[in-house]
Parts: sequence; structure tokens; C-alpha cells
Amino acid sequence: MSEKPEIYSGPERVFSGVQPSGALHLGNYLGALKKFVSLQDEHDCVFCIVDLHAITVWQDPADLARQTRHIAAAYLAAGVDPKKAIIYPQSRIKAHTELAWYFNCVARMGWLNRMTQFKDKAGKNSEKMSIGLYDYPVLQAADILAFKGTHVPVGEDQKQHLELSRDIAAKFNNDFNAPGFFPLPEPLIKGPGARIMSLRDGTSKMSKSDPSDNSRINLTDDADQIAKKIRKAKTDAGVIPDNAEELAERPEVSNLVGIYAALSGQSEADVLKEYAGQGFGAFKPALADLTVAKIAPITNLMKRYISADDEIDAILARGADAAEEIATPIVSDVRDIIGFWKV
Repeated sequence: MSEKPEIYSGPERVFSGVQPSGALHLGNYLGALKKFVSLQDEHDCVFCIVDLHAITVWQDPADLARQTRHIAAAYLAAGVDPKKAIIYPQSRIKAHTELAWYFNCVARMGWLNRMTQFKDKAGKNSEKMSIGLYDYPVLQAADILAFKGTHVPVGEDQKQHLELSRDIAAKFNNDFNAPGFFPLPEPLIKGPGARIMSLRDGTSKMSKSDPSDNSRINLTDDADQIAKKIRKAKTDAGVIPDNAEELAERPEVSNLVGIYAALSGQSEADVLKEYAGQGFGAFKPALADLTVAKIAPITNLMKRYISADDEIDAILARGADAAEEIATPIVSDVRDIIGFWKV
């Protein structure tokens, strides 16, 4: 890449987003929303509802706006404060799609061909997938850099996409002799709960698209549903181990211990110390009680927000205006740097 030093000197800004497709679950809360809440007190934060990303696969138009409101409701119920952080729908800000095209002309096919997530999602059906799904990581780079985002809270599965964002930013800066114009965004991966796995398969990520509802705890599940799902969660014939080495070799047990640690604010080592040698007949009820205690207030608040469309819409509209104020001049500068004609 460039031999010129990157000298970005602008403000630090956190950017992240969640797709409005399917019901949000415990993995979304622990891996994203819970972190958003802590980040909003430490950073300038922009939290997007990425509806443009959602349509890379078919979405029912009748449901898309409703799902967007549901994601906004989850943000608010989890504790994201629109007075501290910007919350808005991606499709309202033209900077995303405009900058994505410019970045399509900067990024290289070889870079995208190395993106493993497309291969994982497409499988043997890559020829039938949308171009949007293939190009998803470039739009993601545009999402971040439209705000000159410097930090992105990501899970391990998104680190490769963030590396692409860094590559695109560096190449743009170099190609147009604009060192430091775009920052090279850094990942924020910290604390337990960064990657929550399926309750039915400890080697697969908890997912909205999993056909088994028992594989996940939805943020709209009631106390009985949560307890039932945890009781049925896959484990093994052993007991809770007393060391991290053994835990690492038992994915389903590791997942449940990780969930307990993330919800309680303890380290996994502390959880092991507390429950070492105990069976799942003792551990699962404790985990169920803890999960209900943490999730029930969010569920109740979500229901209130979901029934208040006008309130949600007003928050999203104000957020979109605030986001546009940041992104519009950045993209205007990009046009000037590229050399487009203007009056």
C-alpha cells in the first residue's frame, strides 16, 4: 500500500449497525447492544440500522419498515440513549450508497474474492446470489468511512471485513494523494460475550436465520421460554470444569459459561471457580434465572417502544438529520478529491 504515513488527526468516532432482518437474540444483545451502551459514555457513537445490507437477500417490503422500528426499539430498550448516540436507518443517508460506488472503483476483485463470509453464506449457490451480497463488505466500508469512523465494535467473524475497510481507506488516501483523509478503522473486541454460539451447536454462531427457535434466546422471549430453552441447551455428560483448558475443548459448555460470564459481568475464570465440579442440573437453572433477570426488563421496554411508532419514528428522523450533518460534508470532500466537475 502507500509509503506515505497515515496522519489522520480528526476526532475518534465509533460506528456500528444491526440488520433489520429477523428477531434479535441474546447474541445480538451481548455481542453488540450491551457494548453500544457502554461505548456511548466513552465515545462519539453512530449506531445504524443497516437496512441496505438487509436487502442483499430478499426482504418482504411489508415487513422491512416494521423490522427497522423493532431494531430501534431494541437499541433503546437495551439502554442506547439517542441524546448520547446517533440512531438512524442507513437508507435515509445517501452518503452510504454514493461512497460505496466510489469505493467499488478503489477496491480490487481479489480482495473481495478472499472474503470468507460470502463463501460461507453462498455455499455452492454463489452464482445465484445477489451482487449486493458479494459487494456487502464494500458498502460496510462506506458505512464506516462516511463518518470517518475510527473504531468499530465487531465480532471475530467481521474482522476480515474491517481489514478490507482499512485497505480501501489506505488505497483511497494513496491513490488520490490524500494521506490521512480517511482513518484506518480499528476493531473494538473486548470483554466476554463477543461471540455467542447456538444453544444446539456450540460450534455455530447464534443466528436469527437458524431454523430452530431453540437454538437462540430471542429478546422477545418470556421467562418460561428462556428457562425452557436453557434447560434444553446441548451440553455433555461431564460437569463444569475448573480450568480454561478443559473448557476450550467442550464448545457447548464453553458457550453456556461464556453467556453466564457476559450477563453477570464476571470473568469466565470466576464462573468456573464458582461452579467447578457441579452438574448442569445446578448450573442451568442458575443461568436461566440470571438470563431472565437481565433480559426481561429489555423485553418489557421493547414491547412499549414497539407499540409507540410515532416515538420511534421521531427518534430515527432526528438521528438521520444528525447523521447527515456529519456524512454530507465528508462525501462532498471526497468528490473534490476525486476531481468531479462542480460549478
